[in-house]
Amino acid sequence: MDHPWLSAPAADIAETARTLLGWEVTANGVRIRLTEVEAYAGTGEDPASHAHRGPTPRTTVMFGPAGYAYTYFVFGVHWCLNVVCGRAGEAAAVLLRAGEVVDGLDIARKHRGEVPHRDLARGPARLAVALGVGADANGTSMIDGRGPVLLTPPTRPVLPVAVSAGPRVGVAAAHDVPWRFWITGDPTVSPYRRHVPRRRTTGGHGERRDGGHGGRTGSRNS
Repeated sequence: MDHPWLSAPAADIAETARTLLGWEVTANGVRIRLTEVEAYAGTGEDPASHAHRGPTPRTTVMFGPAGYAYTYFVFGVHWCLNVVCGRAGEAAAVLLRAGEVVDGLDIARKHRGEVPHRDLARGPARLAVALGVGADANGTSMIDGRGPVLLTPPTRPVLPVAVSAGPRVGVAAAHDVPWRFWITGDPTVSPYRRHVPRRRTTGGHGERRDGGHGGRTGSRNS
């Protein structure tokens, strides 16, 4: 593949996520420079990952190959976009949490409305809306130019010293794992909201109805 580091073992997903900062994602005439991402590991390793209990019809794409898009619907309202990573048969993905619109500003504004520039893709659902990405992108390659979304190397590389790390957002399980990465001081990075456990009104294993994977913030940031 063109970007073999995307196929690094799922255990190295945090480093893969760091590397994605500054990379650019393009769809429907809109190009976004990634400023915030969030890593999710594979089966049995990460209870916040959609794939932690094994493949399902929804999560099969997470098991490879790397470089494909994994999109999912949150609360029946919003889409979120992930890049599948790791070796084939493993399950890992990086949620694209926020970015700066660097091309196609007029198109992004048609998708998002008249909001401040920094808010156009400031949050995972906003990013997907700005790009015009939804179910059509799921399971398509992001690196060969044949799918609706294209992932390309950075035009402005990000130095390691410019990267911050912290807890993931919007997940009930393993919410304190510091696998959210962002460009320090960038105004397009989404605000952090500390996880607050909710009182359960029904039985079950305590799994969120969105199954984790950062979905709740996708809704809240739309």
